[in-house]
Amino acid sequence: MEHYNMSRGTTFYAIGLSYKKADAEIRGHFSLDDHSKVNVLEQAKQNGIESLIVTSTCNRTEIYGFAEHPYQLIQLLCDNTKGTVEEFQKVAYVYKNSDAISHMFRVGSGLDSQILGDFEIISQLKSSARVSKKHHLLNPYLERLINAVIQASKRIKTETEISSGATSVSFASVQYIMNHIENVSEKNILLFGTGKIGRNTCENLVKHTKNKHITLINRTKDKAEAIAGKFNLHVKEYANLQEEINTSDILIVATGAQNPTVDKHCIQTKNPLLILDLSIPKNVNPNVTELNNVTLVHLDDLAQITDETLERRKQHIPFAEAIIEDVKGEFIAWLATRKFAPTIKALKHKLSDFASAELETQRKKMEDFNESQAEIISKNIIQKITNHFAHHLKGDDVSTDDSLELIKKVFQLEATTDNA
Repeated sequence: MEHYNMSRGTTFYAIGLSYKKADAEIRGHFSLDDHSKVNVLEQAKQNGIESLIVTSTCNRTEIYGFAEHPYQLIQLLCDNTKGTVEEFQKVAYVYKNSDAISHMFRVGSGLDSQILGDFEIISQLKSSARVSKKHHLLNPYLERLINAVIQASKRIKTETEISSGATSVSFASVQYIMNHIENVSEKNILLFGTGKIGRNTCENLVKHTKNKHITLINRTKDKAEAIAGKFNLHVKEYANLQEEINTSDILIVATGAQNPTVDKHCIQTKNPLLILDLSIPKNVNPNVTELNNVTLVHLDDLAQITDETLERRKQHIPFAEAIIEDVKGEFIAWLATRKFAPTIKALKHKLSDFASAELETQRKKMEDFNESQAEIISKNIIQKITNHFAHHLKGDDVSTDDSLELIKKVFQLEATTDNA
């Protein structure tokens, strides 16, 4: 795809890292909490960046935005995380223009998820776009793109079976518990952290385990109470965390802390304890494995779990990709139109000036000059000419850039009209 000047003097980039090349520890170095995301946006403004979206999940951290060079976006990320440029270069990716657009479509449609068909990422992208818009960092092009990705995601979810059977990390954790713990409905389960993954895990626990011994703990108690009320679960104070860990058979940690919140010193029980760490960065210190009664499983381990429907889901990838190409094609067509619209508008103004000058000349020459009829005819001719040029520029067999330059040269259009 040719370079569409989506923003004057800049290029559209997608920079980031994901589970594909970066392990959980490295992803943790580049993880952004809500406060850090806002810091990225504010710093971007100060650096003259006009539009970008920042997203950070357990599987990936990415920035989509406009810059003169991708290093501007990479530096934003490194300035607001523990990660370094050197680390980033080893495991990260940088896409630009058409590749960046395609990448966003695949991410938002669940095709690039750690568990195929996991659509939790689209809600993250939506939320990130809302935050960017709130901070006046979402230009019409990026807003149109994110809406196109949302549209593709909805179509894939409804028109294919790529997400048949829950396929999220939260479901994988519950699936693991059910496959490895006997009589799970009778076990004491403690869920620490009630963010997005915590809420989804809680819902899957209630739905699939039929367990009535689930306790929620969150640093902000009212958030835990809101979820507990929905499912009739128990809530305990954050101060009671250690006590509750030692009466649990299963501990699920889904907090957003930047450092471990659970280590071996929190555990005094001698009973078997399964710990699932669904956090990025890791929120369970690996030293818990020094205890013989503790089994620790991280979300990267859960992502390797496959069920009997995975192969069936894979069969729907071509259908999902076809939907992406369809929706992406509409976006590219809109983008191309936006590119030459200012030139067509300038051409129309130039032709109108020609017409006005000629009408004035004829008005002086002809005593019975029909003003209204002449204006109607001239407007119709101008419209036909501009439509003809627009149709030409939309053609697949022409170079839009060359044609635009020729039109500007022939009609002596102002360079400032080239503002896509």
